[in-house]
Amino acid sequence: MRALRRTIGLLFAAALIAAAAMLLWAWARGRPQDMPWTPLDLGAPIGLSTGRKLTALTGNFALCRAKLDAAGVRYTALPPRDGGGGCGYDDAVRFGEGGARGIAFHPAGLGIACPVAAALAMWEWDVVQPAAQRHFGDRVASIDHFGSYSCRRIYGRDAGTMSEHATADAVDIAGFRLADGTRITVVGDWRGDGAKAAFLREVRDGACRLFSTTLSPDYNAAHRDHLHLDQANRGAMGWRACR
Repeated sequence: MRALRRTIGLLFAAALIAAAAMLLWAWARGRPQDMPWTPLDLGAPIGLSTGRKLTALTGNFALCRAKLDAAGVRYTALPPRDGGGGCGYDDAVRFGEGGARGIAFHPAGLGIACPVAAALAMWEWDVVQPAAQRHFGDRVASIDHFGSYSCRRIYGRDAGTMSEHATADAVDIAGFRLADGTRITVVGDWRGDGAKAAFLREVRDGACRLFSTTLSPDYNAAHRDHLHLDQANRGAMGWRACR
């Protein structure tokens, strides 16, 4: 009798596992972007695993370029750069005109690591433009930035960890310009209860789902005038920062 009960229990457990597996499979078919093992699709909605998949493009320039190509993003691959002392890059791109993207960057000619470019494209489609429509009834025409590549340590210190800027794996966003000419700046519009402040907080929160690190004026005074977005590679289960 004991053996029979044990057999029944095992069969019941196996049935539960099989049912759970079938449910998981069905869920994955409906929202593959939530599953860590499914391929990244830049054209799909943001999922639970999208941010980590974007960060995982670091070190695989060919795959990253293939993802940009599949999403219709036009770009130019930049020559490798060896800045010495842990600085430089071999996976940087510059966005081209036309294609699936519609937002320009000012100043023009921004060069960024490919995983950052992939995340910026999704940020535009899934976060920035929808937020602009909700808050202003208009589209973002361009993004003001403070640059990407800079051979330096964090906060420009003489010692310590190298900044993600040292490998072009970060970009600092200063503000946005709407199609009607309206400007929204981090330094001038972060505080308050108006539409501009709400927009900036929404795009910051959306960036947290796509970038490994997202820092805003809520983090510290050093970020009072920009959003720092980077794709620091801290491993498959590494910590992510959103502040």
